[in-house]
Amino acid sequence: MRKLILAAALVAIAAPAAASDQTDIAAVVKQYNAEFSPKFCAPQASIIDDFGQHFWQGATACADWLTSFAADSKANAITDGIVKPGKPWRIKVNGDRAYAVYPSKYDYKMKGKAVHETGVWTFAFQKLAEGWRITGWAWAQH
Repeated sequence: MRKLILAAALVAIAAPAAASDQTDIAAVVKQYNAEFSPKFCAPQASIIDDFGQHFWQGATACADWLTSFAADSKANAITDGIVKPGKPWRIKVNGDRAYAVYPSKYDYKMKGKAVHETGVWTFAFQKLAEGWRITGWAWAQH
């Protein structure tokens, strides 16, 4: 009986932390999407995307991806891009690691013509001293 009570108490204590972690992770996704700043990335990160070299990894992966994204946008006359993540399909927290999947829309203009792309944006995270940071993300056009 003591084991059952202890297990129930541990679940009760852990549940609010998981909900808070999920909220914090969602906030990081929102902030990263607004700024695309490398400050939201872990010291070592990996990115997979559907343009350019397709894969960026290492201490400068997020900054390198942003540079490649800007170059690709310029080369293809892409302007006014905005990514709109939807309600997450899943945010799963395992201690100091987490995983999140967002259905997303990417709207932009290519040579002045409106383009609407749907995709799935998948993230991996690690909780560091400064909070949740992106260890990897991948975009898959849907």
